[in-house]
Amino acid sequence: MLPITLGQAPDQPLRVLCLGAHSDDIEIGCGGAIQRLLQERPGSAVDWVVLSGTGEREAEARGSAADFLINAGTSNIQVQKFRESYFPYVAPEIKDFFESLKKLPTPDVIFCHHRHDLHQDHRVVAELTWNTFRNHQIFEFEIAKFEGDLGTPNVFVPLSRAIADRKVSLITEHFASQAKRAWFRPDTFHGLMSIRGIECNAPEARAEAFHARKIVL
Repeated sequence: MLPITLGQAPDQPLRVLCLGAHSDDIEIGCGGAIQRLLQERPGSAVDWVVLSGTGEREAEARGSAADFLINAGTSNIQVQKFRESYFPYVAPEIKDFFESLKKLPTPDVIFCHHRHDLHQDHRVVAELTWNTFRNHQIFEFEIAKFEGDLGTPNVFVPLSRAIADRKVSLITEHFASQAKRAWFRPDTFHGLMSIRGIECNAPEARAEAFHARKIVL
């Protein structure tokens, strides 16, 4: 396996953009990778954008993001109010919002949903990310769910057990509104990280995995 260095140098802060359709997507998809990046790249800045969050879900999103980004040099948390589960039908409005994201400082790396995710909201976010950011390093994350759409990722981020445990703890702590869902369990999150840890021979048996369509070496 070939290691990848993000940004211009391995010891420099990064500018990171995280894009999630719903209030817990970023945490589930790349919460471990974000924690590791912020530990290894002090001073890194993160723009954290949730497209759908109102009421309790917005409060959960903001509280969770603040905890995940506690080690960031700077952070910008946005929670929009596009109607959940209806993204394909309000795509023009979401497209306009994505155009506004071009005004943010240029990111070194972008985390977003996978283009083959079977959830319609997730898929719209993935498509618009590539439509908006055409010359950026984009890692598409995965979320285990009922649809059974997990694929074969090609980028792996090994995680320490401490980071993996903290990821799961924060998710279950902050998103009480999701506790009734059958898949929303610590063993779901640890199980996927364990499988990806096997696939990349992670030293502490945990990893997150991503799909990268284009990488320039």
